Amino acid sequence: MTQLPTAPTAHSLADVMPSIASALGTDQRNPLHIAPAKDAVLVLIDGLGAELIRHYADEAPTLAGMTRHIISAGFPATTATSLTSLAVGAPCSKHGIVGYSFRLSDDSGGPPTSFNPLRWTLESAGGPSAMDRFPPRQVQQQPSLLELLADDGVDVTYVMREDFRDSGLTRAAFRAHGDYRPANSLDEIRRGVLDTFSRPSRNRRFAYGYFGDLDLIGHIHGPGSSQWLQSLRDVDAFVADLATDLPRDCRFLLTADHGMVTAETVVDIDTTPALLAGVESVAGEARVRHVYSRPGSTGDVLLAWRSELADRARVISRDQALDEHLFGPDRDHASRLGDVIAIATGGVILARTQAERMESSLLGHHGANTPAEQHIPLLIR
Repeated sequence: MTQLPTAPTAHSLADVMPSIASALGTDQRNPLHIAPAKDAVLVLIDGLGAELIRHYADEAPTLAGMTRHIISAGFPATTATSLTSLAVGAPCSKHGIVGYSFRLSDDSGGPPTSFNPLRWTLESAGGPSAMDRFPPRQVQQQPSLLELLADDGVDVTYVMREDFRDSGLTRAAFRAHGDYRPANSLDEIRRGVLDTFSRPSRNRRFAYGYFGDLDLIGHIHGPGSSQWLQSLRDVDAFVADLATDLPRDCRFLLTADHGMVTAETVVDIDTTPALLAGVESVAGEARVRHVYSRPGSTGDVLLAWRSELADRARVISRDQALDEHLFGPDRDHASRLGDVIAIATGGVILARTQAERMESSLLGHHGANTPAEQHIPLLIR
């Protein structure tokens, strides 16, 4: 069995789709040096961190053996951000989906509100729809690589859950129309992908498949749990079968959107007065928080969060995050970032047991910039 690479490359998830588009014959950069092809398929396994593959390589020999590169997810390591970075080929400083949730303003001139791009809802994951107030193509205005492929004559196919077809995130990130093959299970994804390439075609073809259960199981039961390991074994068998069954001239790639860590230490923002003083709202998720301060309070909030959290989180100002290019080199969407940003360390989670009861009860988390969350595999066949 080929050994998993020991260190990540300098590449990120934002390099994957431009490289695929280049391999399919479009005028795009190809930093991953993917060989030319007429057909290509990319499958994304939500939550499949490279460090998890390394740790459980005996349970996933195909994944460990086929991983060509380890790349970074980009910051923050969360699904809505990562999928958009993948689709548009740019970091979130460019496309503006800067976290699991963040504050967003509309054109009415009213105060900004918390926005969840994964669910496309207002205030919380279970809040009212944001589709009318924040139309997807206004929130995220960068063209996607799938649009480019479609415009260049490539047949685009999506193989993923039916309820994702017209979701706000799909409209914002992927943007391109295409054939849609509803698929929930790994077997359905496999059949959908194989059906796409089962007959010869004069056209170039690209298929994108998505599987989310590994991430869901990791959140609920924890990465490394018996339930999670069974899902990992299922994913490994799926990859082995698909790599065998796809036509040899079809380029097959597999990657992930982030890894995952297990919660070990809980800091409850909602019951810690020092973390609420001077704060107008808190967004993000348990591993990365956007903290929005009341006017004139940013300095005090920054000091209070640093003092209270100490070595349990890295706490920085918006300006420092911008100077460090933490979210990427652009400043187009700086107003969406928190005045203060807190990045959990180790196994710490910055929970909100009152405002986010469901999320605070989870065992598995991601979002920060540890190797376990950032390093993701890239398989190429």
